[in-house]
Amino acid sequence: MDENKEIKDKNEQHKHEEKTYLTWVNKIGYGSGDIAGNVVYALLSAFVMIFLTDTVGMNAGVVGTLIAVSKLFDGVSDIFFGSLIDKTNTKMGKARPWMLYGYFGCAICLVAIFCIPADLSATAQYAWFFIAYTLLNAGFYTANNIAYSALTALITKNNHERVQMGSIRFMFAFGTSMLIQTITVALVAYFGGGAAAWRTVAIIYAIVGVISNTLSVMSVKELTPEELAEGEEVTHEELPEGEEVAIKEFAEGEEIIAAAEEEEKYTLIDAFKLLIKNKYYLMICASYILMQIYSATLNMGIYYMTYVLKNANLLGVFSWFINIPMIIGLLFTPALVMKFGGMYKLNLMGYTIGTLGRLGVVIAGYLGSVPLMLVCTAIAALGMSPLQGDMNALIATCSEYTYLTHGKRVDGTMYSCTSLGTKLGGGIGTALAGWLLAFSGYVGGAAVQSASTMNMLHIMYLWMPMIFNFLITLILTRLNVEQANEELREKLS
Repeated sequence: MDENKEIKDKNEQHKHEEKTYLTWVNKIGYGSGDIAGNVVYALLSAFVMIFLTDTVGMNAGVVGTLIAVSKLFDGVSDIFFGSLIDKTNTKMGKARPWMLYGYFGCAICLVAIFCIPADLSATAQYAWFFIAYTLLNAGFYTANNIAYSALTALITKNNHERVQMGSIRFMFAFGTSMLIQTITVALVAYFGGGAAAWRTVAIIYAIVGVISNTLSVMSVKELTPEELAEGEEVTHEELPEGEEVAIKEFAEGEEIIAAAEEEEKYTLIDAFKLLIKNKYYLMICASYILMQIYSATLNMGIYYMTYVLKNANLLGVFSWFINIPMIIGLLFTPALVMKFGGMYKLNLMGYTIGTLGRLGVVIAGYLGSVPLMLVCTAIAALGMSPLQGDMNALIATCSEYTYLTHGKRVDGTMYSCTSLGTKLGGGIGTALAGWLLAFSGYVGGAAVQSASTMNMLHIMYLWMPMIFNFLITLILTRLNVEQANEELREKLS
């Protein structure tokens, strides 16, 4: 207990001494970039499956398989683009060029997915979807999203500012998701329904995304390599061979520049090895993937609302009871992180509440009480909000762990877990939904579904989110990277 208290006191002292880098304009401008990411992610995760099955007439199982196959490209592309960002040096910095230009491809591919020609053969339609979906996820979205996440470590070294950025970012993210889930069904109906209406909605969302992404890129500026390396420490193993140089001396003056240049000289294989040697990175990756699978299963709630609760517009109501508590929790996350002396205990306690909340949703669902389902949904979302808010700061802390143990700065590659988690988790969740729907005998557009399909919808919307939350909670019991970093600094000093 005394040791933990001492580490907590040191963390508090360190926070008060940290230099500040950002204004509120920078923080809000950065956070608004998640409007762009979520007009893509929310539209795809919540509506692409029902668009393809009920409007285009595709088979849910085949679509699920195509999405799963597409994910095979994502694992490679995430680390590849992360490594490219680490090696990029331009006047705009490392990450901002990738974030800016990558999104134009995102916008084009998003529209293409909702523009599948009706006169094509079934095989050609599946091919069209697969190519557009893969280019979007494995290519353009990867470049944009990894760069966006990596900016957390590249525009400030202040951990409190990183937590604030994460909270603001996810306020925009959840607000955008809530808005899209609330208005999309009505917008499609307003434009006349059918494939043409979906195409119009996709074009509108793509334009909104391009504007918000560009504004976000222009609102921040990356630190120079010298500024990033200032005051950092590395292990003795990384010092020049044969020289008796103290760690403190190694981190001063011109040697900082030499170290920064040396960090650029590593291959994609080297970067991958650094990642898998960091156990906390693997834990964060697993958590992020499970979080996105969780979100994808909830987004498949459009089927649950349509066929179980008999009202598709309830998806928007449930979205409010998910996202408003999330946003409220995010507002308080920076203060709570400081109160708890770090992220570890707060995240663990929050997800324990989140798991119990989802268990309440299961019980309420079988009781047939929509109001109780909404209340338990809100409790679960409020408990889950701290991890959403401090995730970027947690990854930055994880990146520092790699630097302290191996002397290599791989921020871009480290943040590949956010893109990997979003795409892999979201893709697996959507693919799993397609397979389960096909297995249960779901018939797209049918007014009445079979008993097996109705049972499957209960499993997908009630049980699966609760199970995923429980698994994340188990991982969080071991994810105390802050304490590991503090112990490493003590040894190095």
